[in-house]
Amino acid sequence: MIRIEHLGIAVKDLASAEETYAKLLGVLSYKREAVEREGVITSFFQVGPNKIELLESTRPDGPIAKAIEKRGEGIHHVAFEVEDIHAEMARLKTEGFHLLSDEPKLGADNKLVCFVHPKSANGVLIELTQERK
Repeated sequence: MIRIEHLGIAVKDLASAEETYAKLLGVLSYKREAVEREGVITSFFQVGPNKIELLESTRPDGPIAKAIEKRGEGIHHVAFEVEDIHAEMARLKTEGFHLLSDEPKLGADNKLVCFVHPKSANGVLIELTQERK
């Protein structure tokens, strides 16, 4: 793992959350992006080397809607940048972690992504991210 790439925050109302985080962080969102396969619209903020990703569900049965229904708005996941996502997935499987997919998927912000089940990581959903080349 190279670094924490971003923190993902589940929100009910993206526009309202963008206003809140723009005031909080003192910067505007630099990008909005829909990830249709996951039923989500994302909004990214950059503060120094750190990123915050706001996530709003586009459908009532989407993973973000379900997370908000279960736990309310708030931190959804911690994303770690990796050099080689396939190698990192294999390493984590060998270490006994439960991955939510067998292959990386195309995610927001030009990344390949894979999630580690929260039951494998003390209740925290972990996202592995690798820049698409």
